[in-house]
Amino acid sequence: MEALNKKLFRLNSKEKIQQNTGTFVPDLPNGSFLKENGSMELLNNYFFKNKDIYISKHNRFADYPYHTHQFLELNYMYSGSSEQIIDGNNETLHEGELLLLDSGCHHSIKATGQNDILINILFRDQQISLEWLTSIKKKNSLLFDFLLHSSVSEQSLKKYIIFKSAQIPHIQQILNQIITEYFLEEEFSSRIITLYLPILFTELVRKCDTYLADDLTKTQSANTSTMLEVIKLIESNYRTITLTNAADTLGYNKNYLSNFIKKNTNFTFTELVNKQKMLAANLLIETTSTPIELIIEKVGFSNKTYFYSLYKKTFNLLPSEVRNKK
Repeated sequence: MEALNKKLFRLNSKEKIQQNTGTFVPDLPNGSFLKENGSMELLNNYFFKNKDIYISKHNRFADYPYHTHQFLELNYMYSGSSEQIIDGNNETLHEGELLLLDSGCHHSIKATGQNDILINILFRDQQISLEWLTSIKKKNSLLFDFLLHSSVSEQSLKKYIIFKSAQIPHIQQILNQIITEYFLEEEFSSRIITLYLPILFTELVRKCDTYLADDLTKTQSANTSTMLEVIKLIESNYRTITLTNAADTLGYNKNYLSNFIKKNTNFTFTELVNKQKMLAANLLIETTSTPIELIIEKVGFSNKTYFYSLYKKTFNLLPSEVRNKK
């Protein structure tokens, strides 16, 4: 790590100017971006001429202008912190945390200091997006679906996510290994980085529920916080849970809870439970060879005809058709 730290903390020529003047020095050549309505759009062609991944250190000591990109970007706070404005929201990225920006997401970065090392990791593959990450997690997560497509706010898919990953050693190790391979390049470094990426994304997707839930319970209304409790309870107990059980567990009157759920999600309690059952069943159908009849029983359905009808309505295919598509 000593060699990497020495390389990352060393001032480059642009940083020296920015440190002395506090004024942003353009770090991209003409032709690498389009400028429109006061914002830069960074283009694929410049960054990915000979590679699928582009990693750079963010230049310190001056504000970085408002911009967007045609690709997915990860900002990793290697050291210190940085303040950013992301799609109009003020956010602070702390050491060890990771910011995932979808293509088309606008952000600017306030001047960072001597000990603030921000690493940019860019990806050319346009099939890797927040929508793609979400689809992976949604396969068995009602909570993730609710958080990113909240019926309460009726907001579209979020264009960025901040992962509070500072205390997760495995994610830190993966990121540090990627950065080391890139900046202290050795034989096969590019291949090693490519192999690490699916592991990194899988770890991030696996942790998404916790981080988004933590953020929302702090910033959104009490109603959303209560709905998160309800949905977490359904996710954990969907096979056997009833409205009466849920009301008793959460300390609410059964009729009040029923009306509350309908008002805040546009679904009944039973519909939410069945939705989670469908997600769980579909995951088993897509990823295992378990007999369909056993899956029906495993996810908590006693009426097979009803299961098939609901599955067809949810996924527009029958379970056998889904398996035949693999």
